[in-house]
Amino acid sequence: MARTQIIAGNWKMFKTIPEAQAFTQELIGSADFSGVEVVLCPPFPALWPVAQAVSGTPVRVAAQNLFWEDQGAYTGEVSAPMLREAGCRYVVIGHSERRQYFGETDETVNRKVKAALRHGLTPIVCVGERLAEREAGETFKVVERQVNSAFEGVEEAAAAGAVIAYEPVWAIGTGRTASPEDAQAVNSFIRGVFGGLYSPAAAERVRIQYGGSVTPENAASLLAQPDIDGALVGGASLKAASFVAIIDAARRVQTAR
Repeated sequence: MARTQIIAGNWKMFKTIPEAQAFTQELIGSADFSGVEVVLCPPFPALWPVAQAVSGTPVRVAAQNLFWEDQGAYTGEVSAPMLREAGCRYVVIGHSERRQYFGETDETVNRKVKAALRHGLTPIVCVGERLAEREAGETFKVVERQVNSAFEGVEEAAAAGAVIAYEPVWAIGTGRTASPEDAQAVNSFIRGVFGGLYSPAAAERVRIQYGGSVTPENAASLLAQPDIDGALVGGASLKAASFVAIIDAARRVQTAR
């Protein structure tokens, strides 16, 4: 089956509300979204304004995190129902920066995945190894553990509709990028792990992105790999021109498949 390329721009802790609105208007005015899926991941305060700005377009909105409870005395947290009301259809879960700085674990990723699915949000589940783990030859071991943990107790139909993002931690924000061949090898391995958890049909359906210093210059070679179904873009998603160039690369790849 031909999986639709999904290009998500993770703005991290960048862009005020006016900046987010201006970017979104520029993107809508300059990008061709045909044949691919485009997702913007603004900081929490800009979610609703960006969702309003993309209303009536194919662009979707994602939050960068959520909490696993629906409500309660959890100061500083945001729930899946709140994100739905703010216009989100996706949510990034388990990003390496959440794991590194905020104590995210395989267990909390699993709880968040279940919360997202329970409320109709599509999780973009991030997995990836640190540099020391890569140098120790543990890449496959690490991503296998993270995938198995993230989807523990999740039904096949729901899991197959999720998105997995392979983001080698050593490549995030560093300018270093996995070669297309290396990224393909890990994404193919992840698909095999997913198929072992569920079924070959589910593995064929699930979309697996690559993330980690994706740029207009390297996007086409990465996205052309058979098991790379899109990109989770960091720095290059902060400027409309570079993000549009990556979307264009995805459209060309999608057309060729």
